[in-house]
This record gives sequence, structure tokens and C-alpha cells, in this order.
Amino acid sequence: MKKSKTNKISKHISFKEATHSNYASQYGIKNIPTDEDIENMKLVAEKVFEPLREWVEAPIRVNSFYRSKELNSGLKGSQVSSHLTGNAMDITSMGGKTNLEMFHYIKDNLDFDQLIWEFGAEPKWLHVSYKSEDNRKQVLVTKKRGVYYTWSDCKNC
Repeated sequence: MKKSKTNKISKHISFKEATHSNYASQYGIKNIPTDEDIENMKLVAEKVFEPLREWVEAPIRVNSFYRSKELNSGLKGSQVSSHLTGNAMDITSMGGKTNLEMFHYIKDNLDFDQLIWEFGAEPKWLHVSYKSEDNRKQVLVTKKRGVYYTWSDCKNC
């Protein structure tokens, strides 16, 4: 697997940022996407991240983008997570707009497969995924019930 020739996934996302994980570094886990994964990452960046970044007019933190199987397992991610193929990213506002404002902008203006409000009265972060075709525009909210996490339709979001 080769890095992107420009070491960029998009104008505002570096390859390093898109594949970085403190957990992977701590536990010596390799987090190297395939060429196909990189193409998926570029598509998510083009269709979701960059239009959002333009609207926000400020940096947006990429908390998690691509995850290898070993990394995803260590993080206790879903076995069918879109992070495994580079089709999803978790993002957080860095001040231009709130996570809540970004949530509504994505929901109302962009194409996506899943948009997940992650915890809290206002989202602590957003999970957004995009596929090259058949995007469901599924909007969910994550809640913790005891030791379990549940996802439900976000009807009142």
C-alpha cells in the first residue's frame, strides 16, 4: 500500500491526519489503508468534509477516519463499521460552528449514507459516512444504556 502521491486526502485533510490514532500508536497497531480505501476516503472528503469545511469557514478536527480491522476491534467498533473501508469519519467542531450547527448543515444540505449524533444534549462529535452510490440519508442518535450503546432514529433532531 502506497500513500497518496500528494500525502493529502483532500485540500484540508492530510494522509497522516486521516490515518492517525493515539490508540494505534500506543498499542503498535498498523493503520494502513489500501488504495481502494484511500479512494473511498477521498470521496467522503470531496462530498462531505470539504463542502462542510467551506461552510464552517474554520478548521474541523478529524477524530477518526480510516481504521484497520485490528484498530477497529481494539476500539470496540462495529464489525461492519464504514471506518474499515474509509467511508466514514468522526469529526468535531474547532470553533467556526458548533457540532449541532454542523449536524444540521450536513442533514439539510449534503448527501450522506449515515449521520450520527454522538451523545449528549448537543452532539459531542459527529459520525458521517458516504458511499459512491445508494446513500440512505440515515440520521441516528447514539445513547448509552448501562454498559451498552444503542442507536435510534433521530426524529426530533
